[in-house]
Amino acid sequence: MPQGRLKFPESRAPELTVELAQNDEHRSHGLMFRNSLSEDQGMLFSWPSEGRRSFWMHNTCLALDMLFLDEELYVVGILEQVPPWNDSPRQTRCDAAHVLEVRAGWARQFGVQPGQKAIVDASLP
Repeated sequence: MPQGRLKFPESRAPELTVELAQNDEHRSHGLMFRNSLSEDQGMLFSWPSEGRRSFWMHNTCLALDMLFLDEELYVVGILEQVPPWNDSPRQTRCDAAHVLEVRAGWARQFGVQPGQKAIVDASLP
């Protein structure tokens, strides 16, 4: 899976190395079966346009934070501490073109919140 860099300049968050899930195969596998994720790693799911994005934690061993971003990379919603091994769909009220998954507690720890803009050093759809 290709990689890129992502940062939130308005926060205390470290720059992330993100795996880029930009096709159906990568998006459907996501972070399944991973045993660890450091505070400077994540996965960025991307689509060519905004829409209602729904995620589950099927075969996902780690609790995660999910940050939903619009086409301009502004945070439009955050789901915190999403529990592992759960097949219930999770989504926010706003449409998103990207969803960033990071380890649980990351968004609160580093002060990332709705309205902040991400900067991505990678080719996005």
